[in-house]
Amino acid sequence: MSNQTGLTIPLTLPSLQKSYQQGTVTPVDVIKSILADLALRGDDGIWIYTLPEQTLIERATTLMQMSASQRSQLPLWGIPFSIKDCIDVAGHPTSAACPGFTYNATHTNPAVQKLLDAGAILIGKTNLDQFATGLVGIRTGYTAPHNAFSKDHIPGGSSSGAALSVAAGLVSFAIGTDTGGSGRVPAGFNNVVGLKPTRGLLSTRHTVEACRTLDCLSIFALTATDAHTVLKIAQGYDPVNPFSRPANVPPAHLSSYQAKQAFRFGVPRPKQQEFFGNTDVASRYEDAIKTLTDLGGTRIDIDYSVFLDANNLLFNGPWVAERYVSVGAFVDANPEAVFPTTREIILKAKEITAARAFEGLYAVETLKQKIQTLWHQIDCLVVPTTGTVYRIDEIEAEPLTLNSNLGYYTNFVNLLDLCAIAIPNGFQSTGIPTGITFIAPPHSDNYLVGLGSTFHHTSNAPLGATPFRLAMASP
Repeated sequence: MSNQTGLTIPLTLPSLQKSYQQGTVTPVDVIKSILADLALRGDDGIWIYTLPEQTLIERATTLMQMSASQRSQLPLWGIPFSIKDCIDVAGHPTSAACPGFTYNATHTNPAVQKLLDAGAILIGKTNLDQFATGLVGIRTGYTAPHNAFSKDHIPGGSSSGAALSVAAGLVSFAIGTDTGGSGRVPAGFNNVVGLKPTRGLLSTRHTVEACRTLDCLSIFALTATDAHTVLKIAQGYDPVNPFSRPANVPPAHLSSYQAKQAFRFGVPRPKQQEFFGNTDVASRYEDAIKTLTDLGGTRIDIDYSVFLDANNLLFNGPWVAERYVSVGAFVDANPEAVFPTTREIILKAKEITAARAFEGLYAVETLKQKIQTLWHQIDCLVVPTTGTVYRIDEIEAEPLTLNSNLGYYTNFVNLLDLCAIAIPNGFQSTGIPTGITFIAPPHSDNYLVGLGSTFHHTSNAPLGATPFRLAMASP
């Protein structure tokens, strides 16, 4: 059976690298297959810009002309990837999903440059909620994408195109962004992994910022280990970016996760769990809790109210003003060029005073202190990635409230300086995927990847929307 690119292998890193080593597939073969599939798919809303065919073939050909020793120095040799179109690559346009805002980038984001230097092949730039404002994935000035499993349902945002490019088997991994859930919600809706690393590990320099103090690059992949491989290559302290920071040593018990290791996971109290009437997601969440218990975990019900208080701060507090700092001048000058809901959110931020901003800063520091004792009781928090999913027509009818619902389990993570990974968790009766998210203190990324990967491998799950499946781990 072949995937949508016509290849007989999934585009996971180990699979593609093994095929390269055996000589059964070359980077040029992969690029030609991807290009053929892009032509067949047409404008499906996933991409805003793809590199010219000649450029892609030349890049693949150059990689093939390297000696064996040169190739061995490139850990992502020949691996195709995409980036969200609010991230700069020199010589290529950046639009942030707003055609009138488009500019030709003169610099490349440092994390993306590390991936290119490691031999990866950039296929193109993907669609998003305009200016990375939203969790729905359809607020764009270009063709709106849909869910990988249903034309009637939203793909999730704001990194909708990034997640879809992985789910469709068009790239091995994608780089998105995550301020309040944008690197996790679309992962959950499209059956892929979404890794939101510790804020600052991946440089956000040369991006169109949403909330500069909170923004984080995120990684979409078919497996948790693939996402982790990309993180290790792309991370690095950026002395020019004031919000960059080097990797730090986590608490010893959160340095890594090993199979059959005992762990304690927090779950919101039953009355604090919210599924917005979606019994399928509620059922799949209970199944996930049972699986984690079978893996050696101990469930601990926790008071989720502090996280809900942080959620309210992010989008009803002063941090919205950062969006105006980033693109407000453009929106003021070109109101008709901006998606209506996005315009409303950004322009309202002008009403936020400096006093309110300081009140928000005091409040978030208080919340950070409140959760410190929690991490002595649990190793990680486990929540549904979202409580439900919506149809496109539902979002169009009620854009703000339903978007807010999608952030019930995601909005607080960057504000409280935590790291997270979204893992597929089966399907609803509608055929739409659902997911769970593991959340832990900063610099616990390795631990979350290990635990998330172990959970993922408890089922023979499909890889994205491709016909390939994840191998189950031995009992």
